[in-house]
Amino acid sequence: MKLFEIQILVFVALLFVCPLFVHGWGVDGHLTVCRIAQPRLSEAAANAVKDLLPASADDDLGSLCSWADRVKFHYPWSSPLHYIDTPDNLCTYLYSRDCKDENGTKDRCVAGAINNYTSQLLSYGKDAASQYNLTEALLFLAHFVGDIHQPLHVGFTSDKGGNTIDVHWYTRKTVLHHVWDDNIIETAEQRYDNSDVDELIDALQKNITAEWADKVKTWETCSSGKPPCPNVYASESIKAACNWAYKGVSENSVLEDDYFLTRLPIVNLRLAQGGVRLAAALNSIFG
Repeated sequence: MKLFEIQILVFVALLFVCPLFVHGWGVDGHLTVCRIAQPRLSEAAANAVKDLLPASADDDLGSLCSWADRVKFHYPWSSPLHYIDTPDNLCTYLYSRDCKDENGTKDRCVAGAINNYTSQLLSYGKDAASQYNLTEALLFLAHFVGDIHQPLHVGFTSDKGGNTIDVHWYTRKTVLHHVWDDNIIETAEQRYDNSDVDELIDALQKNITAEWADKVKTWETCSSGKPPCPNVYASESIKAACNWAYKGVSENSVLEDDYFLTRLPIVNLRLAQGGVRLAAALNSIFG
């Protein structure tokens, strides 16, 4: 058994004795992004992903798409790589201004992490690959492409992307960030998908080939070069955060059908874009 496979088994076991703090899309959100992406891979990219995944994954990238959340207790340095804090109420993102951790260290944000792990994966099949753990690079990249599409992962600094805004989701007390990570997706699954994430994924895949078909090409490309293009994704997210996530919400707001029904299309769109763009990034890297 490979060392990485042993680590995976240990991490899974620890989930039963350690609390799982989920940041970014919840488990179903990240699973959805990876499950949308994998069938869209080119033959070269699919072979590389299969080669890099541990045998325990059974060639299913989605099964490990939440790995980066699970290992934050083991890799505490990775926590700032899941998000970007932007100045309150400006509703804009600038890499040079915003991509830093709480200590001000540059490039330590989700956009910088996407750039870093893309660079590592570009060494696949070359002599330089030996200096990196490319399995971990793949899992980090897959996760972070999902994270950057969650609008509140490019949120305001003072409320930590909605993590300090207490709200009620119908009758349940939570925080605004968690509403976007989990609650909107869970409620949609309960109402429309028989509480089955596979039905959610199937519905989004159908929309990608129908309702959004004329937009997919623009999602996959970058004016600045080859995908991924995290600065584009981050700019979209802060706009969505301002226009949809934060809008009409204050401390102790009660969020019910009006909020759910108007925000669900944004969540669905961002999940679909995340999956399409993850595939485009992996096709570019391994193509």
